[in-house]
Amino acid sequence: MTKLTRIKAHHWYDYLWIVSATYFMLGFFNIVFAWLGIICFMIPLLMAIISGSQGYCNRYCGRGQLFLQIGNNLGLSRGRVAPRWLSSTWFRNSFLVFFMFFFIQMLVFTWQVANGSRSLSETSHLLWTFHVSWHFAYPVEVEPWVAQFAFGLYGIMLTSLIVGIVLTMVYRPRTWCLFCPMGNMTQMICKLKNKE
Repeated sequence: MTKLTRIKAHHWYDYLWIVSATYFMLGFFNIVFAWLGIICFMIPLLMAIISGSQGYCNRYCGRGQLFLQIGNNLGLSRGRVAPRWLSSTWFRNSFLVFFMFFFIQMLVFTWQVANGSRSLSETSHLLWTFHVSWHFAYPVEVEPWVAQFAFGLYGIMLTSLIVGIVLTMVYRPRTWCLFCPMGNMTQMICKLKNKE
């Protein structure tokens, strides 16, 4: 076996973890960059609707690749198999409902700021419990509703990153993917599309 055949071939999408890491760094210093997170919501859904496959989750998800970098390349994963209930249908669907509750709440808060019935909150809601002041990441003033949406979305994205990193360290690197809300939604879309 030659040296070349032993080296794993790398593709451009193997480096999408850099995009995910860059997203979190940019949002940390300027919350308006959190709007880029919409791409992470739209692309997997569009790919599932158009192609009927979970290609995004399996190949292009920068967050999943980031977990692989943390777990495998940095050696921070214990490599243990996650409990079965994490991938069970009831848990995945319950977590999707839980996630959608906070996403809808974020949209409601944004709407309330837009119509003036609520003032801008320069905090990110972490781990569904803690309101963390994020005022330092608001260096350029924009419309209050634009900032409110950014603070909310960044909180959701950062929460899923924290949970994913903890699961990576306790179990295998992509344990978050077992019940990821986006992965669950794309799977549902693919099942519906492939029945046609």
